[in-house]
Amino acid sequence: MPLGGTKHRLWLSKLPASGSAVVLDLPLDADFELRLQAARRFWLALEHRPLGTPPLALPALKRRRLILALRALDGWQEGNSYRQIAQGLFGSHRIAERGWKTDDLRSRTIRLVKLGRRLMRLRCRALLHKGRGRDDRS
Repeated sequence: MPLGGTKHRLWLSKLPASGSAVVLDLPLDADFELRLQAARRFWLALEHRPLGTPPLALPALKRRRLILALRALDGWQEGNSYRQIAQGLFGSHRIAERGWKTDDLRSRTIRLVKLGRRLMRLRCRALLHKGRGRDDRS
């Protein structure tokens, strides 16, 4: 059912009469929160109100962090040092000549490489299972 610029998929046991109330049945399972967000977006569309962001959309900061992690992983796989990776990610002007071992960008770069390696190990399942609390010991 196209409504509010989005396609909504509905399963109805029978077609309701025009003007009648419709009841929504949501199972209390692992996907309840996602179903609830989808139901709310459907209700907003029915009310001709703005839908907001899609339920599976990643926040901008998380999306940026994942992009940086994958770029850091690419640099690491090419054999670059953490300093070279940081220069590629953040620019040479942000890397201090002295004190690299204690620089916060060094720590951040190492964490980004570790995240990129974890994403590679998980085959990016972490991106698909947002907020489900799954661990990465696969």
